[in-house]
Amino acid sequence: MKLLHTSDWHLGVTEKGLDAKADQEYFIDAICDIVKEQGVDAVMIAGDVYDHSNASAQAVKLYSDAMTKLCKEMKKPVLIIAGNHDSAERLSVCHELLELAGLYVCGEVTEQPRVVSFDDTDVYLLPWLTEEVARSLYPEKKEEITDLTAAYRVVTDAMRADFKPGKKHILLSHSFAENSEVSDSDHAAVVGFAAQISVSVFDGFDYVALGHIHKPQDVGERARYSGTPMPYSFGAEEKQEKSVTIIDTKDMSRTSVPVPQLHKRTSLTGTLDELLHDAYDEDVINGYVKLTVTDQYAGLSTLALLSERFLHILELSGKSYEAEGTSVTLTPEEFREMENDPVEVFKSFWGEEIQGELDERILDLFREAVQQTINMMEDDE
Repeated sequence: MKLLHTSDWHLGVTEKGLDAKADQEYFIDAICDIVKEQGVDAVMIAGDVYDHSNASAQAVKLYSDAMTKLCKEMKKPVLIIAGNHDSAERLSVCHELLELAGLYVCGEVTEQPRVVSFDDTDVYLLPWLTEEVARSLYPEKKEEITDLTAAYRVVTDAMRADFKPGKKHILLSHSFAENSEVSDSDHAAVVGFAAQISVSVFDGFDYVALGHIHKPQDVGERARYSGTPMPYSFGAEEKQEKSVTIIDTKDMSRTSVPVPQLHKRTSLTGTLDELLHDAYDEDVINGYVKLTVTDQYAGLSTLALLSERFLHILELSGKSYEAEGTSVTLTPEEFREMENDPVEVFKSFWGEEIQGELDERILDLFREAVQQTINMMEDDE
């Protein structure tokens, strides 16, 4: 049989003010097309279905529509585990009833391994795990569980003890394996490496379908991160080809299938004139961009000019008016918020137009003038 491995959909993400609904609808449709074209028998989603534990109504609808299409319309079983971004309780509501429709959801680790059985393959479900959970499930091994690697080993030992002869054994896990390469959008993983585990805990499984890290990559001989189906940050992710992984249990061969993107993500650097007039491909101009202006202050007028050419500016960097030789990076949303603060608008104007030192005495005079104006308007009322 053929199993499709994907993860980290992060439905409902609002990174830097971006509403990714259209992009996420696009990759969901693309994955459904891959399922159909590749003759996939079942789909595995290795956690972080949602971007927030308290998912928005829009995100829940995206999830509901995707599962309805895969399970009801296409008659494909879907196996899902909770990631660290998901609410395990909410994700697995009515899970026993959902199994009747072919949707197998595992929100929390249990003492008895959760396994979904197919003709030649058993898939073991291992959602996000902590040492405390492992100790509570296996109190007799409490002293043995000294770190997270030990916790995973105790849980996977219970799974290995449940192996059936003659079957392939696949593990679906949301975890942070050692030696994996992170991207800027791997926020939880980038801030410290305490949650890393040894890949040796996966020994014995024929394939380990991992989630949590956003770059598609192998970690060990039989373990793989499918990565996110769309990029969620600039930098390294711009150059990554987003994909899903298809496993054929007949010979355990693996194939990476690219996932097309609705919007390209690109970082561009240059003078204001270069950014406004240099030749760029249409998919860059119409895509999500991070712009770094080398000769101008990052201000409202700069943003306005660049917005006439680039449809989706997510970040704008430029010279800072706070100190010479420094730079500032703001999102369009932050620029719009500045418009409601007269002092910030004045500082931006000073930096862009006067380009001299703005000391506190001048700022105090401006604040006093603003307050006098406000007082006069109130008196007129």
